[in-house]
Amino acid sequence: MSAAPDKAPDKASDKTVRDQRLARAMVLAAGRGERMRPLTERLPKPLIEVRGKAMLDWALDHLAAAGIAEAVVNLYHLGAQIEAHASGRERPRVTFSREAELLDTGGGVAAALSSLGPEAFYVLNGDVVWLDGLQPAPLRLAQAWDEDEMDALLLVHPVIDAYGYDGPGDFVMDPAGRLRRRRELEVAPFVFAGVQVLHPRLFAQAPEGAFSLNLLYDRAIDSGRLWGLRHDGRWFHVGTPEALQDVETALHHLSGTAVQK
Repeated sequence: MSAAPDKAPDKASDKTVRDQRLARAMVLAAGRGERMRPLTERLPKPLIEVRGKAMLDWALDHLAAAGIAEAVVNLYHLGAQIEAHASGRERPRVTFSREAELLDTGGGVAAALSSLGPEAFYVLNGDVVWLDGLQPAPLRLAQAWDEDEMDALLLVHPVIDAYGYDGPGDFVMDPAGRLRRRRELEVAPFVFAGVQVLHPRLFAQAPEGAFSLNLLYDRAIDSGRLWGLRHDGRWFHVGTPEALQDVETALHHLSGTAVQK
């Protein structure tokens, strides 16, 4: 696999965006967690614990470490449990976007845009578990964000080092940092890590109701405005109950190292 940039694009290093902090964030927590059954029949996937902490709290704690004071969490499947769990947080303080029907990733963010403001914002999957490298991943994304070049900036992780992931990858990244989809019968070197920065303009002319963010990614690819940032820490795919146990074991072995827990 060819080498890929650690940030995208390189010219962003010469801009003041390196010191910017994004102010708002959303965590996607509405899904049914089908592959995690039977655990998700009575417990929403974001509340499943990894190393004694709900996956939702892994995401919210990463946002707190990046200085985010407020976050939106969307709700559908067993949403009352998530609301009860997160409503008492002080940092970030959580507000909720309740969905009468499941809106998928794109529709869920679109429904919350009025709470996210006119500037770029973070979107995190509510079931993502990662360990940072030298800097927190959200801060690296903020530093790499280029308002002029990007509509979306995705944290991506090398497939070869993605713990618990056995798929063919999602994206290929060019030397500058732009992303494209893998082609048929192609193995892509990067998997989307479930952490991203999006700009509201990405949702211009988005469909009503339920739709996937993948639709908007493809539009951004066509216009050259979908970019990637290579994660420099550890990333764990928690897709099934069996994978959950494997991730628990892996994190246990890592708990004595210098990386964050």
